Formats: sequence, structure tokens, C-alpha cells
Amino acid sequence: MFVESDAVEMVARLMALSARTAPKAKGTDVIKTLIVTGIEKERLAGAMREYGEKHDVGFFLRDAGNVAASDACFLVGSLFTDAVGLDCGACGYPTCADLLEAQKKGLPVSVPFRGPNCAVRMADLGIAVGSAVKTASIHNVDNRVMYSAGVGALSLGWLEGCGVAYGIPLRASGKDIFFDRTR
Repeated sequence: MFVESDAVEMVARLMALSARTAPKAKGTDVIKTLIVTGIEKERLAGAMREYGEKHDVGFFLRDAGNVAASDACFLVGSLFTDAVGLDCGACGYPTCADLLEAQKKGLPVSVPFRGPNCAVRMADLGIAVGSAVKTASIHNVDNRVMYSAGVGALSLGWLEGCGVAYGIPLRASGKDIFFDRTR
């Protein structure tokens, strides 16, 4: 193993810390994180390829190649059965109780994420993702937020209880593999 890979794994742990301590509505933590390397990372890339082939979504195949070539992948998701309790209506329901009732019915199994979701909790997830990538950037670790990696993680049953997740593959190399990519 290269020293850079060890450093990337350390930064991934710091990213988990950043996501955990990121501000969240009402101070309630609904974020779950997971770091995958080695065989687990290959399983994630495989799940992404499988989804891309099954649904004819080319960018999943491209992203799977990036995950496979990464040193680690940081996963972050938001717990599903939660609402902030503000009755703000941003989720499309007049009250949080209505949202929670609609969550029991859920979306079709064919969609990659579970919903509906509390809009404020989705903002919490976005802040956690932003905090995590800021940490990677500070430590000069190449990264890219990937919807596809979150879909792959949830399809594997990882991040139990989460309805929405994102993956952030991480790599230390002379060239950033996550940009200047072909379609």
C-alpha cells in the first residue's frame, strides 16, 4: 500500500468528523457515514455498474470506474423516517405528520431513493456533504460528489435506515481522475 492511500483513509475519517459535526436543524443528527476501501469499494463499483446497465444510465458506468480507481469512498446519507417538525410545507405536505404518513406508503421500489423526504433534512445532508468535501479539499485529496455512488450504496443495503445518500470517492494521484472525464 502506498503512503498516499494511508493518508486518503485518514482524510476520509476526518471527512466523517466534518459531516458529523456539521450544523443540523434543531441540533438533531440524522446523518450516517461509512468509509469503504478494498473489496467493499469494489462491491460498490459493481453495484453502480449493475444499476447503470440495468437502467441504461451511462454515467453510472463512468462513475463506477472512478470509484474502482479511487483509494477510498466516503458515503453519507440521511435517515429516512424523520421530519424536523416545522410544518413548513417545503416537502409538499402541509404538515410534518402528513409527510411522515406519506413515508409509510413510500415510492415505488424501482426508484433509487426512498421518499418523500423532509426538505430541511435534505438541506442538513447537503451541509454535511459540503463539510466533508471541504475537508478533503483542505487536505488536497481529489474528490467528487456522486449521486450514483449513493444509489449503489443503498442498493447494497449499506447506510441502514437512510433514504437518500451520496458517495464521495477519494484519490491522491498526480492527475485528478474525477474531472476531464469522458461521458
